[in-house]
Amino acid sequence: MENRVLEKFHSGDKSLGTFTHLLSAPAIEALAYTGLDYVIIDMEHSPIAAEHAAELVGVAAGAGLAPFVRVDAIERSPVLKMLDAGAAGLIVPGLETAEEAKRLVEYAKFAPLGNRGYCPTRDGGWGMAECYSEGLTGYMERANANTLLLPQCETASCLENIDAICALEGVDGIFIGPYDLSIALGIPGQFGDERHIAAVARILEACHSHGKPAVMFCGTVEAAKGYFAQGFDSVAMSLDIDVLAGAFRDVCRIALN
Repeated sequence: MENRVLEKFHSGDKSLGTFTHLLSAPAIEALAYTGLDYVIIDMEHSPIAAEHAAELVGVAAGAGLAPFVRVDAIERSPVLKMLDAGAAGLIVPGLETAEEAKRLVEYAKFAPLGNRGYCPTRDGGWGMAECYSEGLTGYMERANANTLLLPQCETASCLENIDAICALEGVDGIFIGPYDLSIALGIPGQFGDERHIAAVARILEACHSHGKPAVMFCGTVEAAKGYFAQGFDSVAMSLDIDVLAGAFRDVCRIALN
C-alpha cells in the first residue's frame, strides 16, 4: 500500500490521525471509516508490545489506514521489527542530538542511506510484492522512500539541535510532543506561553526549510484546526481511548440531565 500521509504531503494536502491504546483490531477497523488518514500504534505509553503491534499494523493497513508505530527506544530492534511488520512510518521519542538521529537512520533505512538489515518480511510481501519487480535494489529504494522516519521533538536538546536534525538525509520529518516539550521548557502544559509558541514555530520552520513534513500532537479539534492554520502538514489528534471516554461522558451528561 502506498503511504497515504506521504502522498498527501507531496500533493500539498493535510493529513489527520490519532493514537491507539485500545489493543483492539475492531477499533482500528472502525477508525478506517471515519476519514482519518493514519493511526499511530503506541508502544511507548501503552502495554502494546512488538507481537501485538505487528498484528495491529496489518489490521490498519488492511482497513485502509496508514499504520504508524511509536516505538519505545532509540534501538535497532524495535525500529527494525516494526518496519519489517509493514509500518508506514515510525515515531521515535526521546531524541536529543543529531548523532542519535544519524543512528536512527542507520537502523531505519537500507543502504546506501543507512544499514537496515534485510529479510523477506511482510513489508515487502515476503519477497513477492510488486516492489520486487526491479529486484532487491528496487524494493530497498521503495522502502527508503515510502516509510517515514519521524523523530519526536520533545526535549530541550532536540529543540536546540532541530535544524541539524532536520537537515539529515533519512530523517523524513519531525513529530512534536507538546506536553513533554512544555515540561522540558519548564512550563508544563502551558501551550499558550510565548516560549512554547516560539519553540513550536522554530520546529515548524526547520521542517519546512528542509522540505519535510511537520507533525503535531494535540488533544482537541479546535487545537487541530489551529495547528493546520499555522502550517502543520499533519496533526495526530488525541488517542482513541480518550475520544471514546469523552463521547460517553457527553452521553451521560446529556442523557442524565
